[in-house]
Amino acid sequence: MDSSKPLSEVLREWAKVFMHRSGRDFKRFMETTGLTFSQINILMRLMHGEQFGVSDIAAQLGITNAAVSQAVDRLVQMGFVERREDPSDRRAKRLTLTAKGQALIQQSIEARTRWIEQLTASLTPEQAHMVSTTLILLTEAAQKEE
Repeated sequence: MDSSKPLSEVLREWAKVFMHRSGRDFKRFMETTGLTFSQINILMRLMHGEQFGVSDIAAQLGITNAAVSQAVDRLVQMGFVERREDPSDRRAKRLTLTAKGQALIQQSIEARTRWIEQLTASLTPEQAHMVSTTLILLTEAAQKEE
């Protein structure tokens, strides 16, 4: 690769490779689990231990309550999600991720990032240090932009 390219062009090329690999591996994971993108997205929303209702998730994902409800029904049947009564409003149901759901999300993260382990193993220690230092600088600069 030409090292005289502008940094922005190099970053765009890296982002393209990263997104392609990550997306392809994620798609393979979805195919092996039989879950849809929306279903996995719902699981990811619940991953951090927060309890959401159907309407909360629908608003976050920008899809209808009916679509979320249908996806959640399937996730409950598969044992990835539990519905619990909301202690402050008995009519409402709160969704929580089960241990099986947490394990599945961890597997999805590993499936999307496994190739990174292979990539980093192919670098020399000096190259790995140089890339690490550079990515730390980029990450810090990007966080300041937030």
